Amino acid sequence: MAQPIGAAITQPESRADEPPGRRRLSVLFASRLLRGLIVPAVILAVWQLAAATGWAPSSSIPSPAAVIESWYEWIAGPVTPLAWYSGTWGTYALLSVRRVAAGFAIASAAGATFGLMLGWYALMNDLFENMVNFLRAIPTTAWVPFVVFFFGIHETAAISLIAFGAFFPIATNIAAGARQTPRTLIRAARMLGTPARKVLWRVVLPSTLPAVFAGLRIGLGLSWVLVIVAEMLAVQGGLGYALWSAYQVNRLDLIVAAIISVGLFGLFSDWLLVSLSNMSLRWQRGLVGR
Repeated sequence: MAQPIGAAITQPESRADEPPGRRRLSVLFASRLLRGLIVPAVILAVWQLAAATGWAPSSSIPSPAAVIESWYEWIAGPVTPLAWYSGTWGTYALLSVRRVAAGFAIASAAGATFGLMLGWYALMNDLFENMVNFLRAIPTTAWVPFVVFFFGIHETAAISLIAFGAFFPIATNIAAGARQTPRTLIRAARMLGTPARKVLWRVVLPSTLPAVFAGLRIGLGLSWVLVIVAEMLAVQGGLGYALWSAYQVNRLDLIVAAIISVGLFGLFSDWLLVSLSNMSLRWQRGLVGR
């Protein structure tokens, strides 16, 4: 019996029939992933070599094996009063992540709205630009005593410090992006019948999206810096609190484990933000050197 015409079409394609463009993207992704692992691997090898040869004494730089062992006990060890850190990593990490998420969310909402208005409306710029430049020139850590005095040793102190510090890079980047909206886009929108009151949302905001994500990435990185500062000085619990406690008892292995933990959380959160940026800015793809 003759084979139906649609039979060949409905059969699944093999890997050999995969489109060349898709295979090329897979190879490119794997290549970039491997290249991204080169520098961490070299640093780890040099670190291990320095610890094994005695070039760096264990009292100043713990070996990678010691860090991993203490880190594992910190994560999965039994909770015991003899080792204050054993089995507490998940609790501390959750506290830090929750504080960063809350502070960054507040800073993002407020900074995006304020920055867009600051960059687009001349009245807002005249009223607030000098004040913004004055406040952002003050190191955020200088506000720690004020925050502790106002909120006390409480969760609100850490979230407020993170939100306040991350607000300014987000707002200033978005304001700069709004000011750089091409006039040709605005004129074209007006010629096509866009009301003046809707130009901000239909033209300026989409044009500012690259600056929005640039500001958000800077603010997110600063949020992880500030959560450590807040947990060391203003609140209890969290990875910063564990880092400071390890310092007080001279546990360098736990200090390094806490630092790496913060770095990994920062890397993962930045990756999420970059992925969101890539999905939102598909229209903006330039060429890069290989």
